[in-house]
Amino acid sequence: MDKVFRYFLSCCIILFLITGNKGYAQVTPADTVKADSLGKQGKKIIKPDNTAGQYDFGDLVKAILHPHKKEDSVKKKPSGITIIPNLASNPSIGTQIGIKAVAGKVLGSDPNTLLSVAATSASITTKNIIYFYLTHNVYTPGNKWNFQGSLVAAKTVTPDFGIGIGNAYNSSTENLVLSNPGRKPYVLNAQYYSFREKVYKQIDKGLFVGAGVSFDIRRKIYDKFNADTVLTPYRIYNARNGFDNDHYAANGFLANIQYTTRDNQNRAYKGMYVDAGIRLNQTWLGSTRNAAIITTDFRKYFSLSSSHPEHVLAFWNWSTFVVGGALPYLELPGTGRDPNFRSGRGYTVTYFKGTQYMDTEVEYRFPILRNKFLSGVTFFSLQTANDDLGTKLFSVWQPGGGAGLRVLFNKATRTNLCIDYAWGKYGAHGLFLGLNEAF
Repeated sequence: MDKVFRYFLSCCIILFLITGNKGYAQVTPADTVKADSLGKQGKKIIKPDNTAGQYDFGDLVKAILHPHKKEDSVKKKPSGITIIPNLASNPSIGTQIGIKAVAGKVLGSDPNTLLSVAATSASITTKNIIYFYLTHNVYTPGNKWNFQGSLVAAKTVTPDFGIGIGNAYNSSTENLVLSNPGRKPYVLNAQYYSFREKVYKQIDKGLFVGAGVSFDIRRKIYDKFNADTVLTPYRIYNARNGFDNDHYAANGFLANIQYTTRDNQNRAYKGMYVDAGIRLNQTWLGSTRNAAIITTDFRKYFSLSSSHPEHVLAFWNWSTFVVGGALPYLELPGTGRDPNFRSGRGYTVTYFKGTQYMDTEVEYRFPILRNKFLSGVTFFSLQTANDDLGTKLFSVWQPGGGAGLRVLFNKATRTNLCIDYAWGKYGAHGLFLGLNEAF
């Protein structure tokens, strides 16, 4: 526990060191800033993307539906709103169909204001998952305030593969079932409701401090494939940690510090993003158990070409540690438990999990067509977790990796349709579809 607190404090110190020189906190544009782009006060001006010559999904639809329509003589600014069928597929959810809307807009006239984004979706899958969500990440003019939040209502089907990173424990039947070294699949059905809202205040350029609340509630949890008398990792964990089998609530306060120089929130070409936070679940807020959780999120982007900035090498580290109390089983840190459920591609959500978890990824992104309509990625990840039975964090690492295709859906907001095929160990593999990059 002391090591984890020291890790959290060091992340906070690094954030303040990074921003100690105001020059480093300046948000920079995607393209190289020339001398004549400086304002009257010597302030760097962020230019919008030059989308001339780019071809996106909207252009394709126009070409199909109105092949002979002439373009207006006056060029219109491309729309920041994309409405599309919500088609997805991965081993966690099956095949999904629905509708999705994604919007992006820079608020106000300050040229250094970051892009605000929002999305909403309603869908159903072949695994009988019904899902509705609404998310937003809004920056007020000049980035004085940042609002991040989400609302979810769903009927879920969650795959479960036990605790830990794959080590076997034969000291008892319960420990063997809980560690599940053969990665036997279990399935948990539930109703899921979530509300989360964080408010950040900018205290220096790119540096924000924030606070908020999070409510995560599951009801009618059941395993239709195993009778109540059958030992499962879920039931063993609940018995040992004082949770009911059919419901729980994890409600608490959030406090975060964030630093960002990303040039775009959907698909960055350059810059970095760091967020370190603590969550305190409280029974007086309706939480089943008290708990303290520390989370760190680090992302760094390097554009490898000044003439073609889409050539990007991107790094990501996502870490979560339970440092006090107890979390419900389905809320434990693990694969795909990041805010966008994208970490550890190659494995289903929560394939590996524990009270301490870390995922590290690297991805190379490159354009394929000159008009930017198609691009590609290759990626590799390493996951590690403890298991509360003897395996410590960092002692075992599980790899994953793959490659993917990107389709430009909205050139104004750099929104991509992402099609990835990924592999992992234990025969894990699958097709992963989504909107916007994994990180």
